[in-house]
Amino acid sequence: MPLIETESLVLKTYNLAEADKIVLLLTRDHGIVRGVAKGAKRLKSRFGSALEPFSVVRATYFQKEVLELVSIQKLDLIDSYFEAASDPDFLQKFSYLTDILVGSLPPQDPSETLYRMTRACLNAAVELPQKLSEIGFYFEVWLLKLTGYLPQWKTCRECGREFGSNEMAGLNVDHELVCGKCRRLSSMINIGPDERTALADALKLSPFDFASMPPTSTSINELSDIFKRIISQTLGRPVSESRPLVANIHGQK
Repeated sequence: MPLIETESLVLKTYNLAEADKIVLLLTRDHGIVRGVAKGAKRLKSRFGSALEPFSVVRATYFQKEVLELVSIQKLDLIDSYFEAASDPDFLQKFSYLTDILVGSLPPQDPSETLYRMTRACLNAAVELPQKLSEIGFYFEVWLLKLTGYLPQWKTCRECGREFGSNEMAGLNVDHELVCGKCRRLSSMINIGPDERTALADALKLSPFDFASMPPTSTSINELSDIFKRIISQTLGRPVSESRPLVANIHGQK
């Protein structure tokens, strides 16, 4: 029964029995880990504020091969997003992102890149709280890329020709793009240069730099809806979030 110590992000906690909690962690080295924090609900719990959502902690736990739940021994607080998480919009956005993250990853499947991306999105949201739509879209794009489901929007799905800089394309049922010559249905959603550029920018920039870019005419929420449909297909269930505000791609209301 090895003792494991790793930097982790607290995603969620659930009540278990009278005094304990189940803790859902995104770890740097071991992916999604579920564990029991015994006595966590007691007034003088040794875990303290380290169980707050989106706390960054140094987690120490015992791993038993025959059990899915690990036994959490200690959580040392490294950093906290407690103040940001008190904002309803921030909490709503990252609760949704946590849902699709947990649904997309098998337990204990390590991805340090995904861990760093999640931390970077949290940091960007703290610095740019008015740009949650952009940061959420960025997260969706990278989650699909890292799990192997991101469509490529550079070439026509049918003929393989690369799109011109000003060319419009149609979105097919597989969420890939087809050129005007290969297009069969006029009812296809149009994807133009701005939309393809937004995807390319998300793939090459940090979340902070992406969200900080000047406004364009492209709606980030419309693009996000497309990627939500892809995520829904990969998870086998609908995913959605309530969005009281509609923003353009780089935050213009």
